[in-house]
Amino acid sequence: MGMSRLEAFSDGVMAIIITIMVLELKVPHGEHFDALASLMPVFSSYVLSYVYVGIYWNNHHHLLQAARNVTVPILWANLHLLFWLSLFPFATGWMGENHFAAAPSAIYGLVLFMAAVAYRILQMSIISSHGDSSFLSRALGSDWKGKSSPIVYAVAMLLAFWSPSLAQGLYALVALIWLIPDQRIEKALLDKKTRAE
Repeated sequence: MGMSRLEAFSDGVMAIIITIMVLELKVPHGEHFDALASLMPVFSSYVLSYVYVGIYWNNHHHLLQAARNVTVPILWANLHLLFWLSLFPFATGWMGENHFAAAPSAIYGLVLFMAAVAYRILQMSIISSHGDSSFLSRALGSDWKGKSSPIVYAVAMLLAFWSPSLAQGLYALVALIWLIPDQRIEKALLDKKTRAE
């Protein structure tokens, strides 16, 4: 299997995830703007999850651009990541429908945590197939965002039972940190291309 096929499959799954999430936004009964008020929790959870799926799609694209070949561990690591991302619609819908209650907020954090761990496993699978001194390993460097995000998710999961709004704030904070695309791989790819010319 070529890298382009893996990327196309992953892109399709992520597009379906976003489509399923938007279907959770039910049309309100009523013709006035106040009818939209009841949708705000569902809409805001959708926005947060949409941003997260967008972040994963963007960084996944850059990650696969740095990979030279597809191995069986990479295929399974990618499927593992897609599994956790496919749970976004469920976690998003449950959290929004229950107005960010403690248990749904904690489960949302668990899905974020496991997706971050799965993404890290995919990174390590690609690095392992290319070697520790590979281009990707050098481009990622210390990867402070990738290492700190699961820790913040774990803290937020626990905080959800004490203060769901604080947990939501932490989820949004991590999204804001990742909102600016990770430029390390893209910059390294550009430098590599420039040196080759």
